[in-house]
Amino acid sequence: MDERQLVLNAKKGDSDAFCALYSLYKDKLYRYAFYRLGVREDAEDAVSDCVLSAFKQMNKLKKPEAFSSWLFTILRFSCNTFIESQKRTREASNIEDVANTLSTDLSNTIEKTELQQALSILKDDEKEIVLMSVVFGFNSKEIAKTVSLTSGAVRSKLSRSLTKMREFLGE
Repeated sequence: MDERQLVLNAKKGDSDAFCALYSLYKDKLYRYAFYRLGVREDAEDAVSDCVLSAFKQMNKLKKPEAFSSWLFTILRFSCNTFIESQKRTREASNIEDVANTLSTDLSNTIEKTELQQALSILKDDEKEIVLMSVVFGFNSKEIAKTVSLTSGAVRSKLSRSLTKMREFLGE
């Protein structure tokens, strides 16, 4: 069964079709969330929230061919919500305690890869464009719709961001 038919069946309430769609996208969803949030457990939570939300809202999807960008938009929102929640938590907590906790957690649970380090030098909007392009394989037109920029602006930001990353990596 092709992806379009799976979407149509999932819209009708077929949970097996939705599970098949999830199987197609789970790795991309996780990679995006992980590179965006930086912590495995947080990425898993964001993907879980995204998938649950998509399942509940499946009947609201208007165009079956827009499923991937619709799903990505939900994940993007889940990640943004998590980031905002973390900001509020940090503001409400003692900054020094939070910094100590984060550095301990990071050193114990995350091994930074070169890619993560290269992504960390980018601004949030640049990182998002790179991840949408590389992880999801979206073209500049699809990215432009999501981030409210023109296709040309997206191509320009993507090019500059990739150049920054190459320079950082010494390529």
